[in-house]
Amino acid sequence: MKGKEKGSVFSILILLGVSHMFNDTLQNLVQAVYPMIKESLALNFSQIGIITLVYQMAASIFQPIIGAYTDRKPQPYSLPIGMTFTMIGIFSLAFASEFTHVLFSVFFCGIGSSIFHPEASRLAHMASGGKRGLAQSIFQVGGNFGGSLGPLLAALFIAPYGQQNIAWFSIISLVSIGVMLYISKWYKHRLLYIKANALPKEESKVEKRGGVLTKKVVFTLSILLLLIFSKYVYMSSLTSFYTFYLIEKFGVSIGQSQVYLFIFLFAVAAGTFLGGPIGDRFGRKYVIWFSILGAAPFALIMPYADLIWTCILSVIIGLVLSSAFSAILVYAQELLPGKEGLIGGLFFGLAFGIAGISSAIFGNMADKHGIEYIYHIAAFMPLIGLIAGLLPNNKATAIEKE
Repeated sequence: MKGKEKGSVFSILILLGVSHMFNDTLQNLVQAVYPMIKESLALNFSQIGIITLVYQMAASIFQPIIGAYTDRKPQPYSLPIGMTFTMIGIFSLAFASEFTHVLFSVFFCGIGSSIFHPEASRLAHMASGGKRGLAQSIFQVGGNFGGSLGPLLAALFIAPYGQQNIAWFSIISLVSIGVMLYISKWYKHRLLYIKANALPKEESKVEKRGGVLTKKVVFTLSILLLLIFSKYVYMSSLTSFYTFYLIEKFGVSIGQSQVYLFIFLFAVAAGTFLGGPIGDRFGRKYVIWFSILGAAPFALIMPYADLIWTCILSVIIGLVLSSAFSAILVYAQELLPGKEGLIGGLFFGLAFGIAGISSAIFGNMADKHGIEYIYHIAAFMPLIGLIAGLLPNNKATAIEKE
């Protein structure tokens, strides 16, 4: 790849990270305003869990379908279309006055996320220049940093002034659509270039053989999906209920709880950035194993800690646990080359779906047993990381050669 083209591709990768930041800032804003919505609409924890379930299911069920479709028929303008759905959802949420209206709003936000992630993940793969772990980390860290901004912005601009101030965040959507249109234009030209310089038939056959679902590939994908399950069940306990936990156990204000949530989510962003390049250098299996299993002792201690140590432990958990996702996603994409959209949609979709179902279950638990009970139960989930030892030691792409 020529120097000029490398620079162009890297700039697209950075813009993808920025787009992911805008997208996830708005998506996490939804969860950040839960305490305000719960109070203003007199909702219980079960209803908060249902809101999260509707949002996360809308953000998950359609992702593999969209990913599989765009693998066959890439859609260059799917990013701004997805953001348009999110903008409608955010604006609607600002004026939601009843439970069903909230469900409608978060459903639109979820659909926006479903449309955005599969094609954006494929674009990150396309713009990686061979450094796939680094590329996914840049893409993911944009999303996680944006996710950490959601609660901070909610604490600064929404909590003091009221729910209707959410509408101002539609401006972020408009800015993001402008950035995404530029990316979409590059993507369209890139697709035309690839079509005009199609691989020779023999190379195409080799590439297709690499994407076949053998028993070993299915087994490895199953392990990776179980690891995603353990990671996101535990993560959902923090992203959906951490603010309520801090408010109930330590008596902090809504604004203070959102600042603590921001600190945790910022640690998640930092961990995500580190996971990809470390996986490129030392092997993805070791990053995955360390990340999920390594969070277990800190998760088991946290329910017994005071406020300061709870914050410190949540930062360590965020750093360690989040480093796995980029490595898991690239590992899976290398198993099935040419199906990056399907894999991106499947793994993002599963992550969101698990988070939604877990939130509904945790919400019901909180109503019956109290908010602290959630963290005593969820703390055991990272122990599932033990199964990472079953992953092959060699590169994922080498599996088919055995």
